[in-house]
Amino acid sequence: MHQLHTADYIVIAIYFIAVSLYGYYIFKKKKSKTTDSKDFFLAEGSLAWWAIGASIIASNISAEHFIGMSGSGFAIGIAISSYEWTAGIALILVAVFILPGYIKNKIFTMPQFLSVRYDNRVSTVMAVFWLLVYVFVNLTSIIYLGALAISSISDLSFGWSIALLSFCSIIVTLGGMKVIGYTDVVQVIVLIIGGLITTYLALTLLADKLGYHGDVLKTLGVLRKEAPEHFHLILKKTDQYYPELPGISVLVGGMLVNNLAYFGCNQYIVQRTLGADLDTARKGILFSAFLKLLIPVIAVLPGITMYILHKKGLFASEMLDATTGTIKPDHAYPTLMNLLPTGLKGVAFAALTAAVVASLAGKANSISTIFSMDIYKKFINKSASETKLVRTGRYVVIVCMLIAALIAPALKSLDQAYQFIQEYVGFFSPGVLAIFLLGMFWKKTTSAAALTAAITTIPFSAILKFLPNWTNGSFPDIPFLNRMLITFFFTIILMVIVSLCNPKSKNNINPIIVEKAYFRVSNSFIICSILILGILVALYTVFW
Repeated sequence: MHQLHTADYIVIAIYFIAVSLYGYYIFKKKKSKTTDSKDFFLAEGSLAWWAIGASIIASNISAEHFIGMSGSGFAIGIAISSYEWTAGIALILVAVFILPGYIKNKIFTMPQFLSVRYDNRVSTVMAVFWLLVYVFVNLTSIIYLGALAISSISDLSFGWSIALLSFCSIIVTLGGMKVIGYTDVVQVIVLIIGGLITTYLALTLLADKLGYHGDVLKTLGVLRKEAPEHFHLILKKTDQYYPELPGISVLVGGMLVNNLAYFGCNQYIVQRTLGADLDTARKGILFSAFLKLLIPVIAVLPGITMYILHKKGLFASEMLDATTGTIKPDHAYPTLMNLLPTGLKGVAFAALTAAVVASLAGKANSISTIFSMDIYKKFINKSASETKLVRTGRYVVIVCMLIAALIAPALKSLDQAYQFIQEYVGFFSPGVLAIFLLGMFWKKTTSAAALTAAITTIPFSAILKFLPNWTNGSFPDIPFLNRMLITFFFTIILMVIVSLCNPKSKNNINPIIVEKAYFRVSNSFIICSILILGILVALYTVFW
């Protein structure tokens, strides 16, 4: 029943009109007397801590979570939650140790950090890498998954769903970071409420199937009994999905590298904090860490519930790929959304669309920021005015969204899109983290070392991935999270060797000033951090 009814359309219309009016209000209220690039790209000094935290989550949580992570929950189970729960650890580390280096040194883009610390060669190479990854992996996959869900629960075709998401995202992004940041608060509220409603429906369906007559609490108590193999956060080597989530690596290995790179060196995440003072930015990051604890409840739990329902004989045809006839885990969440009653389906539709649009807008804004400030102003038009920079940024938003929309249909062959995103971003992120950490905390790191790392990271990651095929199995397969850890340490060692072998190649290096005083945090920050870590210890103790 892929159809929305009148009540659904009314709910969706109310939502979009409300968000549009609120966004316009923010745009007019906070509009600068002059068109300023830092104001447009960073919302300099205008985002409150709760807006920063909500915007980080809105940019981070998208169709890849609702659809992709739910699909992985169906296939793998609660282990996929490690991406979200261990992110809390990474966010705390970023807030304490990495963020001060950016804010105290007035860093506004990640390529700017590289330019200040190293040189324009390193900055430009990494800027190009970021633009390619953001457009061809991030934007493309989010549009694909969002369109997959929308076309599954509405009368819109896959193509028109792509067009709708792209258009809405462009409109939001053109308002600048202030509009994105404050409308993201509304988006997060809607996506959490809609996600909880969908989770509740899934548990209610399972309760009826188990004979509990809608008793959700009783159903929660027996979920682990119904699918024990889906309730292990640390997978054993004998598990078929171990290569995707290799045991303890999700706690102390490649997962930490992945999350630190994503939350500490990623323009469209860090960008939300760079226009604020350090205390406000830290509060915002801590707020986002708390919100991350909720994400598996609204993304993974529905997938596990659908797995149990499917195991009991329900939704056999809905979970099949129409072309291959095989089970398609990424169909779990759209199938569930189709079961929502009239009106609530509109809420779920609005929540999903909110997540997709907010994430696309955040990423498109970061793409335009990097291109305008680190490519266009440096190499194309060095004397560009503030107005010209903002206009260029808006053009870039439109172009990158069109490119991603045209490529998105090519991803239809994917089984678990969430794992695809993580693996291929993982070719790049270990080197990024190494370059940033050494650049911030080891003054002897040279530009030559950073450039060497930037150039070798992707080839080295590719060698580790494809070596088993090239050697006909003589070289064992390495799980991609372990490959990330190996690549990270390889890059660190390589940078240290290059720096020590040619210390005179420092050129015009300007060490980023990092003082011990920067790492001091408030008592409230310490208390909240301990609370988050305590919750994580409890979760991993119960579901080890």
